[in-house]
Amino acid sequence: MAGELTVIAELSIPPENREKFLEMCAYDSKHSNADEPDCHSFDVMTSNEDPNLIVLVETYRDQAAFDVHLKTPHFQKFAEAVKTLGSKESNVRFFTRTAP
Repeated sequence: MAGELTVIAELSIPPENREKFLEMCAYDSKHSNADEPDCHSFDVMTSNEDPNLIVLVETYRDQAAFDVHLKTPHFQKFAEAVKTLGSKESNVRFFTRTAP
């Protein structure tokens, strides 16, 4: 779908909070995929080189759909976990699909 928005967010987490943070990532992913019709995919990945690097790859219909995502209760719960568990955003990038 031309114009589709992909968000790739890299986050680092202290080792002692890794499992709890992965649970919160899974919660946000599950609800984004189930509850947001304009969220086309939301994948949680872990680095093979650095177990404390978590990568979120999210695809939305467009920017407006991502803006809706940021206001959902499940995202708010995730955002709170980012703060309380000591996660740090190392890189967040936005891409627009241009082909196919």
